Amino acid sequence: MSIATVFAHVCCSDLRLSAPWYEKLFGRRPIRQPSSTQVEFQFSDSAEVQLIQASENAGHTHLTLGVLPMQPERQRLIDAGLEPGPIEETRGYFVMCILDPDGNRITFASARRS
Repeated sequence: MSIATVFAHVCCSDLRLSAPWYEKLFGRRPIRQPSSTQVEFQFSDSAEVQLIQASENAGHTHLTLGVLPMQPERQRLIDAGLEPGPIEETRGYFVMCILDPDGNRITFASARRS
């Protein structure tokens, strides 16, 4: 198998409330809104997160994002008014978690703390 691109989907109960929260999380606006129930955030040609309004699945997503380094990213989230958890070390990596308004878990992972 040769994978060139991965698109992640996050389900939310109310796109009007969740989209601004994800704008703060990602530090950018969505690049497009294909429908009234979906927005898309793009980070590179091969990395995209689609936020989809689907109440029945909201709160069941676990998204892991690789970032370098961790501490400045945590401070950026705090400055944006979000509440990330503490940075924890596990098996040589640093991780930090945050829950979106629906309870979806976003984990940040990094090989570098600062």
